Amino acid sequence: MLGEDWDVLHSPDPADSHWSTDNVGEAAPGVLTPLSWSMWGRTGDRMPREVAYRMGIFSAADRRQFPPIVRPFYGRIALRMEYLATVGDRMPGVDGADLVANMFGRVPDTMNFASTMRRYPIICYRLPRAMISAPRQVRRRATIIDAWWRSSIAALPDLSRSECVSVLRDAVDRFDESLTWHSLALLAVVQPMLVQLTKLVERAGVGDVGTLSGTGGAEMAIVSDIWLASRGAMTVADVVANHGFHGPLEGEISSRVWREDSAPLERMISSYADRPDSEDPVQRERRASAQLPEAQREVVAALPPSRRLSARLLLTLAERILPLRGVGKRSFLQSLDVARGAARQLGEHLVAHGELSSVDDVFQLTVDELTRGFPADARNLLNRRLERGREYATLSLPGNWRGIPDTTVSTVNPDGKVIVRDVGETIRGLGVSAGVTEGQVRVVIDPSFAEVEPGEVLVARTTDPSWASIMFLSSALVVDIGGPLSHAAVVARELGLPCVVNTRTGSSLLRTGDRVRVDGDTGTVEVLERAQDRFAAQESR
Repeated sequence: MLGEDWDVLHSPDPADSHWSTDNVGEAAPGVLTPLSWSMWGRTGDRMPREVAYRMGIFSAADRRQFPPIVRPFYGRIALRMEYLATVGDRMPGVDGADLVANMFGRVPDTMNFASTMRRYPIICYRLPRAMISAPRQVRRRATIIDAWWRSSIAALPDLSRSECVSVLRDAVDRFDESLTWHSLALLAVVQPMLVQLTKLVERAGVGDVGTLSGTGGAEMAIVSDIWLASRGAMTVADVVANHGFHGPLEGEISSRVWREDSAPLERMISSYADRPDSEDPVQRERRASAQLPEAQREVVAALPPSRRLSARLLLTLAERILPLRGVGKRSFLQSLDVARGAARQLGEHLVAHGELSSVDDVFQLTVDELTRGFPADARNLLNRRLERGREYATLSLPGNWRGIPDTTVSTVNPDGKVIVRDVGETIRGLGVSAGVTEGQVRVVIDPSFAEVEPGEVLVARTTDPSWASIMFLSSALVVDIGGPLSHAAVVARELGLPCVVNTRTGSSLLRTGDRVRVDGDTGTVEVLERAQDRFAAQESR
């Protein structure tokens, strides 16, 4: 299918480049609305250029002239894999093929690479500056953005139409800046730090990466507050005041987060209330913090004396730096939420003036259409986009492809899954949190978690920070996409749950009720019993 001017959700690549939805799909999952794409697309193309420039990988000319880094394909946002190949080919100690393999699980046979050292002098100058400035800026902006989010959300009901437009513009700019600093910190500091910590643990032969990664992450703050609410130490309103920008599909601007619909949060609090006091995540985090120095000493003691000083420095930095990943993410999600609130309030004004039929129709328009010039034929445009979005939702895309992807019509059943694996067969991915457990599968299709029961093995296409709340009740997690720094991996390590990510097809090959063995060390999920086999055996008794 070729792109059409009015359809902003499909812009096929004429250059026959390689594309993937695997990593960007975690932040902005599924078929986006036009308003979501106009935010993610703008920042998703500008931010990687700016990050590469600040690290010295791109020249000023590269920053301007590199081909589009993200594009929408059938409503999904995709990343040009050649961007990461270029970054890897120019970075000291890395090559393009390794970086592509680490990010996407494999290297397409048709990709070309061209390693070069010509940017090394500039990288050696700029990268240390980025490593120092990025963590400081992320923390500083987190305080500013949090205060702005709270005041902006409180002021939404009284905004005029023009004020809604002004707030929307401001939110888009803050989203762009927050995501840029977050990504710079991630690529220049957090990712390299995790790689070095993992290598250190492997050399020492003792220690756990999750334990040594520090405590007090933003995702665990959600779990702690929900626990306190389940014990009556906080109210639902208190939790919403701190985390109301989280909720089902929070990376999609049209979704309804907890501050708009607290029902999923209230169900979670009720489930937490049924857990014994011994599972208190607040106390668990305190114990982990108290045990961290001893865990660090064990790693250092297992190394030769010549390596101990550098190991101590690395462990100290890892404890401080690795939790930073959730801080920047919180900031850009808060910025997105202010844009969500301003857009909905603007939708109220447009409905009142007869320009829209429904408030949520506002999400079928782009940022430019809402802030620079409202379309003259808005109703016709909205109808066409709504119909096209529904069409895209029926299509399935591969994880990566070249040029224009081949699509298939989704054939999932009402339970959400197609059964194609036999008992004894194994699904393979990346083990990102150690441990082995057996349990009953819950394939999560409804992001409100309405059907999730405590102790189940959660299986999903992707996750976002709000998943931390349900992971606390689970026994293990299996996710189609993700890596060592994905939401699922970070929270699973803090909770001590086995976790396997990057299975690519786990949510399609497993069915709710299956019994599986999840091995977070080897990255495997073994099917022990199929749901229909167990249910049939129970009925025959």
